[in-house]
Amino acid sequence: MSLRISSLEHAPALAHLAAGVSPATPVAELRGLLREAGESFDLRYHGGEPVRLLVAERAAFTDLVVDAVWARFPWDDRIALLAVGGYGRGELHPHSDIDLLIVTRRRRPDRYRDHISAFIAALWDLQLHVGHSVRTLGDCASAARADITVATNLMETRTIAGNAEIEKDMRARTGPAKIWPSARFFRAKRDEQRERHERHGNTEYNLEPNIKEAPGGLRDIQTIHWIALRHFGVPSLETLANGDLLSREEFEQLRDAEDFLWRVRYGLHLIAGRAEECLYFDHQRTLALQFGYRDTPQSLAVEQFMQRYYRTVLTVRRLNDMLLQYLDEEILHSGGRVLKLNARFQARNHYLETTASDLFEHDPSALLEVFVLLGEHPELGGIRSTTIRQILANQWRIDAGFRDDPRNQALFVRLLECKGNLSNQLQRMSRYGVLGAYLPEFGRIVGQMQHDLFHVYPVDAHTIQVVRNMRRLANQADADRFPIAAYVAKNLPKPQLLYIAGLYHDIAKGRGGDHSQLGATEVALFARRHGFSEQEVRLLKWLVEHHLLMSATSQREDIDDPDVIHKFARLVGDQIHLDYLFVLTVADMNATNPTLWNQWKGALMRQLYLATREALARGLENPINRREWIDGSRNEALALLATDGLTEAQCLEIWGAVGDDFFLKEKASVIRRCTRQVWKQQGDNPIIYLENAGVEDATATRVFVYTSDTGNVFPKIAGALDQLNLNVVDARLYAPGRGRTLNLFYALDDQGQAFAENAPRVRQVTRLLREVLTGSLDAMPKPSRRISRQLKQLTTGTAAFINPEDQGYTRITVLTPDRPGLLAHLGRIFMAHQLQVHSAKIATLGERVEDVFFVTDDDGRPLHDGERCEQLRQNICAELDQRNREENASGGGKLREIPLREIALRD
Repeated sequence: MSLRISSLEHAPALAHLAAGVSPATPVAELRGLLREAGESFDLRYHGGEPVRLLVAERAAFTDLVVDAVWARFPWDDRIALLAVGGYGRGELHPHSDIDLLIVTRRRRPDRYRDHISAFIAALWDLQLHVGHSVRTLGDCASAARADITVATNLMETRTIAGNAEIEKDMRARTGPAKIWPSARFFRAKRDEQRERHERHGNTEYNLEPNIKEAPGGLRDIQTIHWIALRHFGVPSLETLANGDLLSREEFEQLRDAEDFLWRVRYGLHLIAGRAEECLYFDHQRTLALQFGYRDTPQSLAVEQFMQRYYRTVLTVRRLNDMLLQYLDEEILHSGGRVLKLNARFQARNHYLETTASDLFEHDPSALLEVFVLLGEHPELGGIRSTTIRQILANQWRIDAGFRDDPRNQALFVRLLECKGNLSNQLQRMSRYGVLGAYLPEFGRIVGQMQHDLFHVYPVDAHTIQVVRNMRRLANQADADRFPIAAYVAKNLPKPQLLYIAGLYHDIAKGRGGDHSQLGATEVALFARRHGFSEQEVRLLKWLVEHHLLMSATSQREDIDDPDVIHKFARLVGDQIHLDYLFVLTVADMNATNPTLWNQWKGALMRQLYLATREALARGLENPINRREWIDGSRNEALALLATDGLTEAQCLEIWGAVGDDFFLKEKASVIRRCTRQVWKQQGDNPIIYLENAGVEDATATRVFVYTSDTGNVFPKIAGALDQLNLNVVDARLYAPGRGRTLNLFYALDDQGQAFAENAPRVRQVTRLLREVLTGSLDAMPKPSRRISRQLKQLTTGTAAFINPEDQGYTRITVLTPDRPGLLAHLGRIFMAHQLQVHSAKIATLGERVEDVFFVTDDDGRPLHDGERCEQLRQNICAELDQRNREENASGGGKLREIPLREIALRD
């Protein structure tokens, strides 16, 4: 693919610099010429000159300098200096290594040792990043025979200086006639690519992709070039364009993709000041601006830039798949057994192909039938290259008339009903452009990313992963992990409705406005067009519009409150809506960022589902009586404690004026154990008790703390747990009166696990809690955890929302970057405003948190003073933003303002 340039005659701007290069030119002057040439290349890059020209000219100019230095030493005709690697291809980016191979015909190259050492030292004096090796011709053959990487490098050498016949001799000794014949070379490079893809998650859609090594990156283009070079013996892929391997259009697509990736890589080297190949978040933002993208109300500049990147690597991956499949058929599996599936398709060597090269021209519906057959025949390994090429050449036939054809609509519904491989077929359809053509609304989200750590996939990949998660619930491993969701999914009356909801739940992201409402409109149009009943249309529309309802309720609301459950049940309406929504939510949450799912979130989802199911079975006209619930819980706890030997008077003394919420939110069994600990540890202050919470599996560790005449309890407990790298997910604070506090914190370790069975850890937590609760708040050590590079690069501003009246409390929602000690800091702010924290719901969403606090004033009343609420809101934002600025200052980071659409709509 590279553009070979042997001279700089066509580059007048460099002519005067090239004229100054000679063996007699002093090192300092050569260094200056290299610097001036580099500055010229970089200036032309920013001026928009073709990057293909710049990397070739940089390599050519470097050749002149390296050749001039080589000529300073007396060499004979039995040695040669060769360029290898990217430099050997005539490609050199600003900070790429200068890879050199010195080859000699002599069996012992020791006689050149001093000259070679001086030559390499001179190149280092020129501040060139040199990688070199010295080999005899025999060494080259032996190393290539033992290592496919060496064999590959030796295929792309070129002579810079010395005897050019040595390179020819070396190529003869290491060519396919001697070592690594075509079939063996193909297998090795294919396996090498698979291993490389696996190291990068086997996806083109990494948040911070490596533009060279990741799937769809530059190495995938090079792999095709290497295999074709080995098999066909041609110097470049362009030589094979218009042939069976590669059409002219496909070659142009590959070249355009390489041009874009080279331009990104060139800019990345300049920004980083080194040979950086990874598109880190801060580099993405800088490159987006350099490429001319600007923020819009619908999307950030960086999101537009990365969408172009993802679509480019998707094109490379698609062509790479097709070309490797062709080479597999050409090199390894020519001929083979044919099994006819129907009049239009047959299987050859377990790969699907058309029975006629013009099938799609005469029967465009077959463009969908391909994927239906793959879904219905799991024994098929994929699609043959000729058929992939036919699909790519004919996808334009999928137009409005195609989409309105009942036969095609029936085929798509038939695909959704396939027993296996649905998500794989959707992924294939997306990669080959068929899914985006049949569902244009899906085509708009291909490669659309969200610039945060919460959404780890672009929207299209996330959507297909949601469907994959739904299907996986039928597997035993996932059924064991999500037992209730798996049971519910298995008993859904029409599973394809679930898959359609999964396909459409995020279909309208990036358009502006509420993507849930816009998506509901889109799915209704799809469902009616595909012949679903009006009842099914209403269900699908409701699911898409409310797909965030269950996760938001479970993580932000007090689901121990029967009023919250009743309100949620009224929104859901019936068991069918609840079942579909539950499975959709579980699949969605795990496809957004699987690393953020933990036992605690799973427990919240199960609790909300089961409580709502019970409310629906009881009837929405029969809500739970709060008074009866509270009295029943108190009486049950008293009965349990009586069996432990505690009288009612003793229990009431411990509970004091704790309030009804204690008996509304806490189970009688929890109340019993906490009360018993206070009784057993009488005289201690504070009283501390840790246990794991959960019915069958531990979902979190419950940290119970009972204090007397201790101030600043909330920030002290939060700060202590943070010091131990424990993540608080929930907190409930009660006031028995007479200066006492009863506190329940729920926490997970840094692996997202409960930890109460870890005795040393429990002792560590207990010891630190006792120290901080008996000391002053000012004496607490500052958080020691380091902030990750990604968190610093994605630091946003703080947003706070205050609802003065919510179930007798004031509700404060804070969205801010995740930082060590954040909960304790917020506790200090609340104290300064003379607020009592009654409960807290903590949700970490990638690089940011969304914490909800229920507070009152010192008299236990909500905050009805508008000015006071606004002052509180401003103080929260100002203090947290100032702290984040100070923490980011060392890395040169700065805050970005949170666009309101991110807060309200993006999850």
